Amino acid sequence: MKKAFGILFILLYCITSNAQQLNLRDITSGKYYPAGTPNSVSSADGESYFQIDVTYSKIIKYSYKTGLPVDTVFDVKKARECTFDSFQGFIMSPDEKRLIVYNEYEPVYRHSFKAMHYYYDIRRNLVRKLSEQPGKQSIPTFSHDGRMLAYVIDNNIWLSKFDFDTESQITKDGEYGKIINGATDWVYEEEFKSTCLMDFSADGQLLAFVRTDESDVPLFPMQIYSNQLYPQFYAFKYPKAGEQNSKVTCNVFDIDAKTIRKMNIPADTEYIPRIEFLPEGDDLAIFTLNRDQNKFNLYVANARSAVAKSVLYEENERYVDYVNVEFTYFFGNQFIYLSEKEGYSHLYLYDKTGVMQKQLTSGNFDVTAFLAVDPVSKAVFYEAAEESPLRREIYKVDMVKGTKTKLSAKAGTNTAKFSKNGKYFVNSFTNTSTPRIVTVHDAAGKQLRVLHDNAALQGSLSALNIPAKEFITVKSADGKDLNAYILKPSDFDPSKKYPLIMIQYSGPNSQQVRDRFVIDWTDYATTQGFIVACVDGRGTGARGEEFRKCTYMNLGIYESDDQIAAAKYFATLPYIDSNKIGIWGWSFGGYNVLMSMSRGNGIFKAGVAIAPVTDWRFYDTVYTERYMRTPQQNDAGYDAGAPIDLASQLEGNLLIVHGSADDNVHFQNTMEYADALVRANKQFDMFVFTDKDHSIRGAANRTYLYNKVINYFKKNM
Repeated sequence: MKKAFGILFILLYCITSNAQQLNLRDITSGKYYPAGTPNSVSSADGESYFQIDVTYSKIIKYSYKTGLPVDTVFDVKKARECTFDSFQGFIMSPDEKRLIVYNEYEPVYRHSFKAMHYYYDIRRNLVRKLSEQPGKQSIPTFSHDGRMLAYVIDNNIWLSKFDFDTESQITKDGEYGKIINGATDWVYEEEFKSTCLMDFSADGQLLAFVRTDESDVPLFPMQIYSNQLYPQFYAFKYPKAGEQNSKVTCNVFDIDAKTIRKMNIPADTEYIPRIEFLPEGDDLAIFTLNRDQNKFNLYVANARSAVAKSVLYEENERYVDYVNVEFTYFFGNQFIYLSEKEGYSHLYLYDKTGVMQKQLTSGNFDVTAFLAVDPVSKAVFYEAAEESPLRREIYKVDMVKGTKTKLSAKAGTNTAKFSKNGKYFVNSFTNTSTPRIVTVHDAAGKQLRVLHDNAALQGSLSALNIPAKEFITVKSADGKDLNAYILKPSDFDPSKKYPLIMIQYSGPNSQQVRDRFVIDWTDYATTQGFIVACVDGRGTGARGEEFRKCTYMNLGIYESDDQIAAAKYFATLPYIDSNKIGIWGWSFGGYNVLMSMSRGNGIFKAGVAIAPVTDWRFYDTVYTERYMRTPQQNDAGYDAGAPIDLASQLEGNLLIVHGSADDNVHFQNTMEYADALVRANKQFDMFVFTDKDHSIRGAANRTYLYNKVINYFKKNM
């Protein structure tokens, strides 16, 4: 009887233990990903928001204050002449009398897409196709009164006037691979996060757009296999460092006169990442950067005379970050501007003529996002890393009095999405031990209700023995404190020695060491007997301009120096096996794996580099030249930071992984690097995901990948 009981106890123990083990497929499938809120669109008055229901068949209007539904503004079952049972997304007109819904979503690049769009008149409860032209439409843009919509078909701009039920073609020179009107090319989308360069004037009489001529941009072909007998080629325009960029001009279409005029900005303007009409009148803001991206000009052009003048100019000895462009906000006769001119990112208030009226934030910390303005209460809302680079808080500052109020209550990572005019905000909070908590607040920060507390997830995680992040600091190669964290196995024994996997990204202004909840393959790795550590080296974010820009013109040097210095520190810890230290990274992180293993004199026993850049000459103009200038200007810097040129110095066991259809960091990087390793007589391992892009998406792909990574470290350390 005792023997039978003992066997039963062992079986029950094994079942319980297995139930409490982290499963890699559960991680990659998103089982432990905290619930959030679906995308929502604020109403014009800021009191309500519009949201698609769970069946993707209705658009419902909710009250921010109560969370209760106010109205159903669209229902496929009730809308007249509706030919579809569901839809994938919507765009609400500014006057909230019309909306656009779309189906048949088709991605173009990472963010842009085209689809079949449908126009819905809310008052008439009537649906119709947006366009009778062949082909799908992209970047639909409403006029401010909602009575017109501009959109792009096959690189040309079309205009629908809803009052007259007419559709007309504005541009006729659009052509794939040559001329793009209103939309953007690959590099603008990837590096400026810009997919739409169109805007209507306040009175709806003018439509501004950027014309992009990519005719002279070199074509990059990629082979696509797709289980075909004869693989196909997909080719697109991709400007590599030092090569020809698209030529851009800013134009204005006069809707009544049916004429197009070009705005008179300097001919040497290289980039126009944003355009926007001012809230009143015919003045058009045109944001420009030179090719080196160290000179930013904000021009205001009279859209009828085409005369432009610079109202704001900023020059930086290294570069002006594009987020300064992204976070500029116009209201009334003023605008908010984000600048690093005092060594940290801070907000400034200007009048529309470019006269600075006030510095709104100051101190030895970075404002990490501008969020909203309430013109009535004179409040500006923003996100900052004031308390710690590891954390984010939400604040408001009074434009007149200068008084600052912290709106977020909990220490960790807070992000916020505000309603129009800053009346309410939805706050998302997390820290290392707390999955996302989503709450609704008024403008004073008072919590009105909880949308998601992820309590069920929190409960299920408590039985899993998730390793706790231990935040520490380690010294950089030049003695600076670097933020880092360590993950230890749940049964950690300080008397044992463990193999260490160092993970990192290390790219300019990035951050991996943050006080936020994440469960990833690294947590699973701790169940396989590894300790995991992550170090944010020099060049990473939220620590001021000098720290993040010190890698300028020399990418890969300080970043690898700091990973090497950190590895040497970890090697001194009594519970780390100094002969079993590995390094892992993806994209820039993969690049830094190669740099660190080539410059580390054998400190790394093994490394895994996923989708790495192997020579910055292979990467795009905007990103690369922002940090390195062109190869023609900085040949020595490109050579020093090229893993291809350092192949003979590689030490340690290397696994390099790439997707063959990576349109971002091209498979060319890995192929050329493999050739360099062969010529240097360096043995290595390589794995290719057929037809997969830079992200290698999918739970099955990610499970396969991370199993391969962990097994590689087990075998080779």
